[in-house]
Amino acid sequence: MKKIKRNASLLAASAVLLGLTAPVTASAAGGESLRWTRCTGPGLDPRQQCATVDVPLDYSDPNGRKIQIAISRIPSEKPSARRGALLLIPGGPGGVSLGDPSGKGQTLPQKVRDTYDLIGFAPRGMAPSSAATCGLESKDLALAKLAWPTPDGSVNESMATARRMADACARNGGELLRHLSSANEARDLDRVRAALGESRISAWGDSYGTYVGSLYSQLFPHRTDRIVLDSNQNPDPTRVGRAWLAAFEDGVEDNFPEFAKWASRPGNPHRVARKATDVRPLFLRLAERLDHAPLPWPGATPAELNGNVLRQTMLNSLYDPDDYPALAKMILAARKGTVPPAPQPPNADGDESMMQNAAAVGAGILCNNVTWPKSAAHYQKEVDESRAAFPLTAGMPRGPMLCAAWPYELREPAVRITDRGPSNILLVQNERDVSTPLSGARVLRRAFGDRAVMVTVNSTGHGAYLANGNTCGDRTVSRFLATGERPDRDTYCA
Repeated sequence: MKKIKRNASLLAASAVLLGLTAPVTASAAGGESLRWTRCTGPGLDPRQQCATVDVPLDYSDPNGRKIQIAISRIPSEKPSARRGALLLIPGGPGGVSLGDPSGKGQTLPQKVRDTYDLIGFAPRGMAPSSAATCGLESKDLALAKLAWPTPDGSVNESMATARRMADACARNGGELLRHLSSANEARDLDRVRAALGESRISAWGDSYGTYVGSLYSQLFPHRTDRIVLDSNQNPDPTRVGRAWLAAFEDGVEDNFPEFAKWASRPGNPHRVARKATDVRPLFLRLAERLDHAPLPWPGATPAELNGNVLRQTMLNSLYDPDDYPALAKMILAARKGTVPPAPQPPNADGDESMMQNAAAVGAGILCNNVTWPKSAAHYQKEVDESRAAFPLTAGMPRGPMLCAAWPYELREPAVRITDRGPSNILLVQNERDVSTPLSGARVLRRAFGDRAVMVTVNSTGHGAYLANGNTCGDRTVSRFLATGERPDRDTYCA
C-alpha cells in the first residue's frame, strides 16, 4: 500500500479548496434530506460529492443558533455489499478530511471501499464549515515560538506569547470559538450520522481523531458499528491536551534512537556521526551552541537558526523516517556555521488565512476541553523538571501554551472514557511514534477495557494503518473493517 503523509496543518489547508457546484441526484442508502453536490478542487475523484449539515452552535440550546458542517462522500463501489458509512476522522486539532474520500480513502482495500460510503468532513470551526479565527500575529504562527522555553529555561517569554495570543482570540474569536471542543465535535458527528440516514456508523480516527472517535464511542456507544483508532491519544480527563503535549517527552525518547541509527549508517549521504551513540550528544551540544550563538537565517521565520528551531525540526522529522534527511541536513549545515535553504514563510502561497483558521480551531479545542493552570510558577517548575529528565525536548512538552491565559470558563468537564458499551473498537499503534507514543495508547486501551483490542505494530513513525505501519497491522485493520473479524486479544505485529 502507498504510504499516506499526515500533517494536520496541510490537511487544514485543503478545506477551502472544496467548493460546491451543480447538484447531483446519485444517492446511497439514507441521507435523503441532504442536498449532495459535486465537489470542486484539485485532485478530487469525480465521484466525490459534498453537502452541509446544520448543527447547534450550543448543544445546551439545541433549538438556538445553528452552524454548518461541511461533509463529503464517495458512495460504496458495490451497492450490493454496502454495510453503511465510514467516517474518516482527521487529526489535528485543526485538520480536515473533506478530501480524504478521494485521497487516503482510495488506498483502502477494495473490499473496504465496497463495504462503505467514505465520509469526510470539516470539523466545526474549520472552513468551509462555519469558520473560526483568532487573528493572530503572523509571528505567532511559527511553530518554533510555541511553548519552547528560552535558553536559560525561563517560561516568561512563552507566558507573554500565550497572553498575546489569547487576547487576540478573545478580541476576534466570537461566540463560535467558545463552543469549539472535542465533545462538541463528537456531537456534530452524531448529527452527521443522522443526516446520512444511518442507525449506526463506523469510523477510522487518526491521531487527534482517535480522541474524537473515543468520545463518540463513549457518548453514543450504541450508534457505533466498527471503530478503528489509529495512533492513539491519552484520554486522561484531568489533562487532555496537556497530556498530549507532555507525550512528546516519551515520543522523542522512543524515536530518536532510530534517527541516530540512520544518521550514523555507512553510505548515508547525510551521515552526521560514525556511531549511533554519538548522535545524541552531538545534537545536544549543537542545540546548546545555537541557543547562545544563533545563526542568521534570512527569509526564515524566525530569521535565525537557534536551538529551538533545531529542536522543532527534530520533532517534525521524527514523525516519519522519510523526513530524517531534513534534520540531518540542518545538523550538518549548522555544525559548519551555515544554514540550509530557508523554508517558505507561512503566507508564501497565500495560505496564512488557512493557518489562522487551523490555529484558532486548535486553540479553541485545546483550551475548551479542560482547564489549564494559569500560574507561571507552575509551568516553570514543570519545565525545570522536564529539562532535567528529557534534555532532547528542553522542557517544551510541559510549557505554557495560550491556554495558560485563556479568557473563558470551562463549559463542561472533560468526558471520561470507560468500558461501558459494545466491544467493537480496534486500536492500532506503532511502537515508536513521536506524537502519540505507545505509553499514551496503553492508557486509552486500559480505559476501554473489554470494549477494545489493540494491535501494536513494530514500526517507527506517526500513523500506523496504511502509513508508517507494517503489512501485518494493515491486514488486521482491513479485515476488521471489511468483515468485522477482530483479534481475540491484544496482538503484536512484528
